[in-house]
Amino acid sequence: MEIERLEIIRYMLKKKNIFILSLGIMLGVFMGVCVSVFAEQEVGEPAADTEVLPYEDLRTFTEIFGRIKRDYVEPVSDKKLFEDAIRGMLSGLDPHSAYLVADEYQQLKEGTTGQFGGLGIEVTMENGFVKVVSPIDDTPAQRAGIKTGDLIVRLDDQPVKGMTLADAVKLMRGEPGSKILLTVIREGADAPLKMTITRDIIKVKSVKSRILEKGYGYVRISSFQSGTGENLKEALAALKKENTGNLKGLVLDLRNNPGGVLNAAVEVSDAFIKNGLIVYTEGRIENSEMRFNAAPDDLIDGAPMVVLINAGSASASEIVAGALQDQKRAVIMGEKSFGKGSVQTILPTSGGSAVKLTTARYYTPSGRSIQAEGIEPDITLARVKLEELEKSEFKPVKEADLSHHLQNGNSKESKEEAQEKEKEALEKDYPLYQALTLLKGISIMKK
Repeated sequence: MEIERLEIIRYMLKKKNIFILSLGIMLGVFMGVCVSVFAEQEVGEPAADTEVLPYEDLRTFTEIFGRIKRDYVEPVSDKKLFEDAIRGMLSGLDPHSAYLVADEYQQLKEGTTGQFGGLGIEVTMENGFVKVVSPIDDTPAQRAGIKTGDLIVRLDDQPVKGMTLADAVKLMRGEPGSKILLTVIREGADAPLKMTITRDIIKVKSVKSRILEKGYGYVRISSFQSGTGENLKEALAALKKENTGNLKGLVLDLRNNPGGVLNAAVEVSDAFIKNGLIVYTEGRIENSEMRFNAAPDDLIDGAPMVVLINAGSASASEIVAGALQDQKRAVIMGEKSFGKGSVQTILPTSGGSAVKLTTARYYTPSGRSIQAEGIEPDITLARVKLEELEKSEFKPVKEADLSHHLQNGNSKESKEEAQEKEKEALEKDYPLYQALTLLKGISIMKK
């Protein structure tokens, strides 16, 4: 039987229906920058540098295939064995290459639209466990307290060890309203944490914005989707309108942003850079080499920028942070980023499945590859827990405390009210408070 299988494989390999992959549309992908390709072409003789087919290795493969079919304790279908073999090939390459069956491929495409069912976390595999890259804003996972760096070790009563990432993601997805119990290991916690989370339809709004205080805007990008660039333009226009004029400074928040569509990262960078290189990619195939340059416009007219990043900022987030840093357009503040500097290409196959294959590395304008290195912030902010000092019974006496003191005569908010707002911002989000303080300092120096 093994000999017959080997002869069949040899015959199939002699056929000339070999797929050539050419670059097509851009698709978002779980935790990363991704391009998608759709092309099929028949070729003649293989190229001169094509390696000789490893017939001995194919013989070993078919021998093991036959052994499993004949001797395994339970019957296993050919389809499952071939799918698992493909998964094994890809998972052995790097953490981001994978085989996607039809359902998984459909879920990936749904993720680029910003609406899908599940818990609302971006994950990867680490040492056989599911590692949280970041919880998505306003989702069940974030509300339940899931944090970047958490290791998920059990899903309901099933251990994660031994599962593929696709299997784990499939278990975490489900009907809206259904519940799942996550067992989580967190650094610093004395024991595993158990969290029951109710699944929901995840509608990710990738861009949020608000005025921090007069003249200073805030934009939060939670993921890079196909419409993120346009949404950013709308948000900046709304901020200018609310501010009744140009901004003095802008905070761009990319913390816990796991990445997404490459084109969206380019559009976001281009919104603030007037000229020069944004990002380029290099790989083995010709179509993997791309260069993206900025158009001559700046939507905030050169106003100072601070970009907030942390360990959950990955891939497309790092493209934006790296471009703005190299082009001296923004101050990068926070923690060192995740360090995913590779590009995945989606290769559709027959039957509705697809292969997600790492085909290139991307580089910042100065030529830096951040793969496994990350973006180093210009200003590092350590993770700190702020607590208010115990109030003393002795309060310093100020002019406003003296009897019959003169009124200021200014109808605007009092200094105490402004300080109270700053205190509130400090307690709620220390990095954001520091970013706003820096922008104020830059504005003062420019005057």
